Order: sequence, then C-alpha cells, then structure tokens
Amino acid sequence: MNVPFLNLVAQYESLKGELLPAVEQVLASGHYILGPNVAALEQEIAALAGARFGVGVNSGSDALTLALRALDIGPGDEVITTPFTYIAPAESIHQMGAKIVFADIHPRTFTIDPGDVAARVTSRTRAIIPVHLFGQAAPLRDLMALGEKRGLYVVEDCAQAIGATQEGRAVGGVGVMGCFSFYPTKNLGADGDGGMVVTSDEALARKLRMLRVHGIERRYYHDLHGYNSRLDEIQAAILRVKLKHLGAWNRRRAEIAARYTAGLAGLPVETPATCELNTHVYHVYAILTEERDALLKYLGDRGVPCIIYYPQPLHLQKVYADLGGRPGDLPVAEEVSRRILPLPIYPEMTDEQVDYVVGLIRQFPFGDHE
Repeated sequence: MNVPFLNLVAQYESLKGELLPAVEQVLASGHYILGPNVAALEQEIAALAGARFGVGVNSGSDALTLALRALDIGPGDEVITTPFTYIAPAESIHQMGAKIVFADIHPRTFTIDPGDVAARVTSRTRAIIPVHLFGQAAPLRDLMALGEKRGLYVVEDCAQAIGATQEGRAVGGVGVMGCFSFYPTKNLGADGDGGMVVTSDEALARKLRMLRVHGIERRYYHDLHGYNSRLDEIQAAILRVKLKHLGAWNRRRAEIAARYTAGLAGLPVETPATCELNTHVYHVYAILTEERDALLKYLGDRGVPCIIYYPQPLHLQKVYADLGGRPGDLPVAEEVSRRILPLPIYPEMTDEQVDYVVGLIRQFPFGDHE
C-alpha cells in the first residue's frame, strides 16, 4: 500500500461539483479582485475566529507582515517568537527592520514557552508572535497576561490551527490580530495562495485594508507606504466552498489522530500531547522518537513518505547567523527538531491507510538503530 503524506487531489475530486460552478461564476462576473466573495469570506473567517473584522491578503506570510506594519513596528523594536515553526513569523519581523528574539518551546506541545518569553522581554520589546503549532493553541492566557503587564501586542499566527479553540475561544480572536494562511496544504487551503488578518480593532482593520492596496483608501490617493497584497476573488470563492466542510474535516483529523495514538500505544515513541484547555485540529500529527531518521527511511521504503517539520530550529539557520544563535541556546527546540517525525494525516485518509502506517511502525525494530 502507498500512503501519500498529503492528498490534495482526493480533496478536489470530492468537491469539484461545488468548486467548478463557484469558479465559473467568478469568471463570468468579470470581478476578479476584492469582489463580493472576498468580502463575504472576510466576514465568515472573522466570525469563525470571534473577531469583528477580516482583511483578505495574498498569503499567510503577508498577513503577519501587514499586521506588524499596522502596529508601526520597526527598527529599534524587538519581537519575540518561536524558533520551532516555519520561517514566516521571523521573516515578517526582519522585514520590519525589527530584532527577532527567539524563545524556547514546551517539550510536549511544541508551542512557545511563556516563561521563557517573559525572561526575554526588554524595554524594546513591542510584540509577541505565538504560533498555534500543528493545530493547537499556544498558551494564550499566560501570553495575554504578560502582554497586558508589559504593554506588548500579541499577534496570533493561526496558519496551522483554523478552527482550534482554547478555553472555548477560537484562535485568532484573542490577540490584537490573528493571522491565517490558506496555503493549499492547510486545514482550510485555497487552490493557490491566500491569507487573512482578523481583528476587533476597527482602526487596525482600516489601516490593514489600506496597506494591502498600496496605502490607499481613495483610488490614486496614497496615504501610507503600502503593499500589493490582495486575496483574489477566485480563491475566495474556492475557500467559501471549502469553509462549509472545515468542521467535518477537522473532526476527521481528530479521529485519525485518536486512531494513531491508540495504535501506537506501548511503543517507544511519544504521541502528540494536547493541552487540557485546547481543542486540537491536527494540521500535523507528529511523534517523537530517538530513532527518527531510521524510522523515516523505513516508512519511505514501504510506501509512506514523511516530511520533517522542522529539521533545524530557526535560531540555527544560516539566514539568522547574524543573530549569534548557537547550539544549546534553545535546548528544547533543538531536541524536538532532532526527534520529531510527522505522519500522514488529512481528512480523506482511510482507516485502512492509518492502520497500515501503524502496522509498519509496530513492526519497526526499535532499539537496533540507536
């Protein structure tokens, strides 16, 4: 049996009867940029996140960049984020000319450690970007309390966790802004690129709308230094179709995760931990094992390719060498990067495929590769 790590074709096949008419309707309308589907999707995602406003942009990376720009973060400022994630949060800080400050992570949830964040706050710290990693929320209660105490903005990176909650509140609507990605592999993915910022601050929403269109509010009158970052109408129409299925997809991801966890019980691997305050939407299902590289090859040789998220934490990446990061600086992130192994997970995955992956892992000769 072959079990792909992702299967976007299966998703398309299940939805093409809904997707194609939606796309054709947009094409026939002649309204391709910032049209009625974008406006409707902005309202729908904002409502899902428990925020008042949504602003559609070109990507999840742009969502983070425009959020920091809207807060006037720039040279001389510091922003704290996690080293164990995709580069986008750190990249957005760099693009503002601000200093990236990395804080370590929790060893089981892999989200940023609020205690380590607090230890790294200085008089120049302006914001924190927690990443709701792999489908569950970072510790927002502690981070929001720290932000309130020290006068810091909390900008949520929700790229991997749309639909997740903490203490009954959806991610994205807790911090000053929440940033979403609609990259095709996400739980709610476009058939191209896209992103969104949500906020309940009307002034920030207005500023974000200007920033995404070259700093204008009236055509050809430029009030801000802006960007060209617009969510296009076709992708918004596609996302509106898919949004109707998000709840069912997230529930199926949770079912698959539970099947994995039960099947892997008793093996020398650590299965994902969910904070008791959280609902987890399992964008990624990742185990920890001392024999990661050998197990990765073993699975790949038997029709189960896996992708490592993330093989090297950001503070050790070449691009950030000027920050002076060294091995041992953030030991938890470094240890997790060495041991982590994500397994295939997507709503279209069958129980038989899950059981095949579990069976292979149970047959793996643990202890022979240490």
